[in-house]
Amino acid sequence: MIRTCITTIVALSCAGSAWAGQAPLASSAKDVTVSAHDRVYAAEQFSNTVSVIDPSTNRTLGAIRLGDPAPGNLSPLYRGQLLVHGMGFSPDAKTLAVVSIGSNSVTFIDTASNAVKHTTYVGRSPHEVFFTPDGTEAWVTVRGEDYISVIDPATFEERRRITVPNGPGMQIFSPDGKYGYVCSSFTPETVVVEVKSHAIVGRVKQESPFCPDLAATPDGKQVWFTLKDVGKVQVFDARPPFAPLRTIDTGPITNHVNFAVTPKGSFAYVTIGGLNQIKVFRTDDFSQVATIAVGALPHGIWPSGDGTRMYVGLENADAVAAIDTATQAVVATIPAGQAAQALVYVPNAVPDGDGLQNLVPPKSIASGVHIALSAPGEKTATTSVALFDQGLIQVLQAAVTGLKPKQPYTLALSTQRERADALQPLAHFTTNPAGAAVVNMLGPIRQVVKADAAPSRRYLVIVAGDAASAGELVQIQQADR
Repeated sequence: MIRTCITTIVALSCAGSAWAGQAPLASSAKDVTVSAHDRVYAAEQFSNTVSVIDPSTNRTLGAIRLGDPAPGNLSPLYRGQLLVHGMGFSPDAKTLAVVSIGSNSVTFIDTASNAVKHTTYVGRSPHEVFFTPDGTEAWVTVRGEDYISVIDPATFEERRRITVPNGPGMQIFSPDGKYGYVCSSFTPETVVVEVKSHAIVGRVKQESPFCPDLAATPDGKQVWFTLKDVGKVQVFDARPPFAPLRTIDTGPITNHVNFAVTPKGSFAYVTIGGLNQIKVFRTDDFSQVATIAVGALPHGIWPSGDGTRMYVGLENADAVAAIDTATQAVVATIPAGQAAQALVYVPNAVPDGDGLQNLVPPKSIASGVHIALSAPGEKTATTSVALFDQGLIQVLQAAVTGLKPKQPYTLALSTQRERADALQPLAHFTTNPAGAAVVNMLGPIRQVVKADAAPSRRYLVIVAGDAASAGELVQIQQADR
């Protein structure tokens, strides 16, 4: 059911109703009230699944399994998808497109039945996919190369390639379908492509080379993009000459951005992984109006069809958070799969039936251990660690913050929690300009860091330097609770 308010006075009193269409649609589009026909989808990198959530109940219905966990997916005979990551959907809400980085693929899924319609293989390490507003093309950023793969959704074949700066990270379109905006993860430049001609017609300088995500406001006036390595968001005019409007300091591991239009105005929601927060900004004067604590390593984010809610994938928490945009508070935390990346909300994805076909049970994908690290003597956690079960081993993912910028560190196991003792290095890393890093490794870690691991108990720690010159102990595993 679509709710609208007739006059300004009535609109202010209509509970849950918004002013206009929500991203990625234009402001002229009608709002769509949250219902059991809608779906929230989260792309999950380590379980190689897509969680499917009913927003009317905030309940996980199950998952679409696109691949297997490690070590099965390391076999030379493996045929499933690997590192399920990016996501977009068609304007008619009938098709979900899912990018898998490790298998260089785009999987097209029928939203009504959850059935895979086709898998198209593209170039090295694709990252994100989205449909043009008229639904005639699906653009895939091939981040491991230097082009957009333009796919025909009717035949699932690549129609052409659009050469862009090296490492395209994400693309989104102006609500009127005239322009495609493409940021880069390797080159400090965002380009504007005219959709009709596929020609680059504008360029915007990025303050850093690492942009993972961008979004356009429903009024067609602004484009916001995130800079993950320096903890900033940049805003530029969505219309020629595409002039820069504002740069906002947001925080370490700034991931995704999206918009909600409400009776109070238009707001940008930015996921800040290192702070485990969503920061909310007005789009008219760029003032920050809220900070929302959501859980470990928030990543993908998308508004409901009426702007009353914002859904956020929690990468290091095996969950999705639902935010009430009227109160700017989390109203539900919903179990999901391992390491949620992109997330989308699709209104009327299942117009008929229960939409439970071809789903695996939620319990078969949500499993992991969560650990926090802090500076010695401090109680406030600065690093979140997730151990995603892959049978007898785990994928370790640490969202590290609070360190010196551009410096080498080592994540290690220690026989003592509060001092570096008999260190066993797990991963060496260098922090980004914001003093943060996302660190991964694979191994049987859960078995030695849990409280019941005695007498072979070990503790996760971070020390300055590398294994050959391990220095000061800078972060330690927090005490068991």
